[in-house]
Amino acid sequence: MNTTQEIFVETKKIDEIIASNAGKPGELLTVMEEVQEANEFKFLDPASMEYISCKLKVPLSQIYSVATFYSFFNLKPQGKNTIIVCRGTACHTKGSKVLLDDLSVLPGCKDALDSGESSFTTEDKQITVKTVACFGQCALAPVVAVNSVIYSNVTSEQILQILQNLQEGKKDENLKLS
Repeated sequence: MNTTQEIFVETKKIDEIIASNAGKPGELLTVMEEVQEANEFKFLDPASMEYISCKLKVPLSQIYSVATFYSFFNLKPQGKNTIIVCRGTACHTKGSKVLLDDLSVLPGCKDALDSGESSFTTEDKQITVKTVACFGQCALAPVVAVNSVIYSNVTSEQILQILQNLQEGKKDENLKLS
């Protein structure tokens, strides 16, 4: 393993995760998921992936293939809070692009999303903004998920209120919309 790379999850923790999933169906996927969750910034850092590769005797290229195939996996540090905006056809026609534009008040967000990136994390690691192709909630468009809670028929006023609440550190139960 390249010791110059920073590993965000203690190797002891990774060893525990590997041991608890040894021989189970979907072992690699589960190990990768649990290692990502154990990471403070909820991403798979290169050193952790290399460590998993060595311990499971799985080629590093396969680890990267899995990590890039499933949208659940993150290869960059994520924010403490996540806002996911649906960009499916129904949500787009009902204004999800406007909601993304509303979120462009976050420094650097507009440039990142305009350049084709599907996610953006603020420098202070407080908020990550992501887009997805579809939540499958088309009748409720536009749909936004905030820290895994789905909100429907979201308006500009509501998305800005959510953003303000997150920036003020309010808990999920205080984010409820009408």
